[in-house]
Amino acid sequence: MDSIPLYQQVAQSVRKDILSGTLKPGDRLPSIRDMTEKWGCTTGTIQRAYHELAQQGLVVSKVGQGTHVIDQLPTFSHPNMRKALLYNRVENFLLETITAGYSPEEVEQTTRMAADRWRVLEQEPAQSQIDVLRFVGSHDMAITLVAAQFQEINPRFSIQLTFSGSLNGLIALAEKNADLAGCHLWDEESDTYNTAFVRRILPGQSIALLTLAHRNVGLIVGFDNPKDICSLSDLVRSGVQFVNRQMGSGTRVWLDAHLRKLGISGEQIQGYGQEKMTHTEVAAAVMKTEADAGLGVQTAALALGLEFIPLTTERYDLAIPEGKWQSPAIQVLARWLKTAQAKAAIANLGGYGVAETGRIEWVQ
Repeated sequence: MDSIPLYQQVAQSVRKDILSGTLKPGDRLPSIRDMTEKWGCTTGTIQRAYHELAQQGLVVSKVGQGTHVIDQLPTFSHPNMRKALLYNRVENFLLETITAGYSPEEVEQTTRMAADRWRVLEQEPAQSQIDVLRFVGSHDMAITLVAAQFQEINPRFSIQLTFSGSLNGLIALAEKNADLAGCHLWDEESDTYNTAFVRRILPGQSIALLTLAHRNVGLIVGFDNPKDICSLSDLVRSGVQFVNRQMGSGTRVWLDAHLRKLGISGEQIQGYGQEKMTHTEVAAAVMKTEADAGLGVQTAALALGLEFIPLTTERYDLAIPEGKWQSPAIQVLARWLKTAQAKAAIANLGGYGVAETGRIEWVQ
């Protein structure tokens, strides 16, 4: 933050007070003299900050009356104005983060993770699209990326994302509440992914398994791994705090099966009952030191600069009923996933294997 020009720091601070309501429409801003004392700077710095706020349409200055928040904050309803203001805000954010030493790639990946959280909260379809594909299933950053790029390339189609776990995704298909489901369910008996669960939950139906990618799964731990956690067995140690995924997620299915093999019960693990809906939330809990370890995908660890202990590589498929398979949107998606462009975009996230991306297997 200190590397950002001081006048921008002042402007950001005042802007935050205005947008949060601390400074209300019509309120007078602190005098330039008071602000120079507060910030330890020259009058020119404060004047430049107030001038920037005036250019953004947030304040107005009048001779002899000081600077005030405008009486009615702009709604910025015009599309071009909205985009221009958003671009300006993103530029300021990038200036701040890159000046602090982050690379554009790090900022992009972390921003995508934050967007995941809002998609989970909103889960609203794009009403303007001609054809909306309803996705329900396991959280995955690659499917988030695919949904965004798919809509850019094919504006007639949209993918509505609802993250609720692999099992719930297949159940949503069975109940006709989804068009495709994301799943990575490991079957202990056959040592395979997804096929056995599709047959159990959707018996007698013809289901296409369209492979999104293979992804690395393991323990996400803090930077430099301060608790020296190397395996699932370490989770039972005294002083180790764990953060779990929710029941019904493919990650949780895999974890519980392997804990049984090791003779470990959930009661032996501190934090086993602390559940998160996404890999993003698991990584964030570790980053904020709310937990020492969590099971998740490598991509989430990479995005937040955390350490990763690999445990397995799993196949993530999109399950699609035969009745939906021939729809134009699904066919465009299936063809696009086979392209070098789609595979490169997924691989660039880190922690993904794309050799079988776009592969189709039918389960009867």
